[in-house]
Amino acid sequence: MSSQLSLGGSGALGVAQAAGLLFFAFAGYARVATLGEEVRDPARTIPRAITIAFVVVLGLYVLLSVALVRGLGSERLVGSAAPLRELVDLRGPAWAVPLVVTGAGAAALGALLALLGGIGRTTLAMARDGELPRPLAALHATYDVPHRAQLLVGAVVVALVLSVDLRTAVGFSSFGVLLYYLVANLAAVALARRTGRRGTTVGALGAVGCVVLAALLPVASVVAGAAVVALGLVVRAVRLRVSASA
Repeated sequence: MSSQLSLGGSGALGVAQAAGLLFFAFAGYARVATLGEEVRDPARTIPRAITIAFVVVLGLYVLLSVALVRGLGSERLVGSAAPLRELVDLRGPAWAVPLVVTGAGAAALGALLALLGGIGRTTLAMARDGELPRPLAALHATYDVPHRAQLLVGAVVVALVLSVDLRTAVGFSSFGVLLYYLVANLAAVALARRTGRRGTTVGALGAVGCVVLAALLPVASVVAGAAVVALGLVVRAVRLRVSASA
C-alpha cells in the first residue's frame, strides 16, 4: 500500500492537523498505566511515572525540533525523509552519522518494547473478559508476563511493517490513540461525577480536544479507523448475542 499523508492547512489549522497526526508520538507514556500488575504501589508509582515521562519526552521533542529547524531550515526540513541524519551529515563530523543511525534503530526497538508491554497487557485484560480468545490471557510461568499476547502483538507489527506504508499506519495509529484517549476522558468525567471529585472540566476539555484532532486527520486514516471500530462493534455484538442464546 502506498499513500502520501499530506496536511492542507496552514497557520493554526496546520498546527492542529499536525498535532493530530503526530499524537501517536505521545502514546507511549500512557502505556505505563497498563502495567499496574507489574509495579509496586501502582497508585503512587504510575502517576509519577506518567508525569515524569511526559515532561522528559516533551522537552526532548522541543529541543530536537528547534535544532532541526535551525540547522536545516523549514523548507529543507519539510522535504527530508531522514532529517536528523541529514542534519548530522551537514553540520556534524562524518563519524557521527553511524551513531545517529544506530540510535534511531535502538529508539525504534525501544518503542516496540513499550508497545509489546502496553498492548500485551491490554490484550491480556480483553482475553480475561472474553473479548479476545481466552488462550491470550495466559501468563508465563516464570516471568509472569502475557507472553502469548506479546508474541501476537509482535507478529502483527512485523506484518504491518512488511506490508503497509508506514505513513498510512501513522495516521491510523493516531486515530486509534485519540479514540481511546476520548474514552479515557469520558470515563474520567463519569468517575468524577460519581465520586464527587474534581476532574470533570479537564476530562471534558480532553474529550473535545480528542474529537477535534481526530476530525482533522487525513480522510483515509479516519475512514480506516472508523471501519475497524465498526467491525469490532459488530463482532462484539454477535459474540454477546451468541453468549446470551447459549
